[in-house]
Amino acid sequence: MTESRTEVLAVLGRLADAWNEGDAAAYARLFTEDADYVTFFGTNMPGRAVIESAHRALFEGPLKGSKLADGGGEPKVRFIRPDVAIVVAGGGSSLAGGKPEPGRESTLTYVLVKESGGWRVASFQNTRVSDPAARG
Repeated sequence: MTESRTEVLAVLGRLADAWNEGDAAAYARLFTEDADYVTFFGTNMPGRAVIESAHRALFEGPLKGSKLADGGGEPKVRFIRPDVAIVVAGGGSSLAGGKPEPGRESTLTYVLVKESGGWRVASFQNTRVSDPAARG
């Protein structure tokens, strides 16, 4: 499983690289055709084409020049079958580069599947880290 773990983490690295380059097409290619992408707002972007279109708008608009940042700590990778992996990782984004800006830290959950062309993301969920006690 060590080789598969390395391959899965390489996909996450390519996702970050594509984001950091503002390349919506390269970013979307790492998802399955029928992937579900759930934003921290709870919106589901169903399918690779929608993921690409939405990210193109983000990369050309409000998230232009943004960078993904590692949330620190090692991602948890669990294989539920040899061809299906669940990854839970910390992360976030920065509009100025560097560490995630306060309020932009997230817990990220990925489900990856191994297809004939390699590992792809079948489902993604971005959950913003928050302190429920601070909400009052």
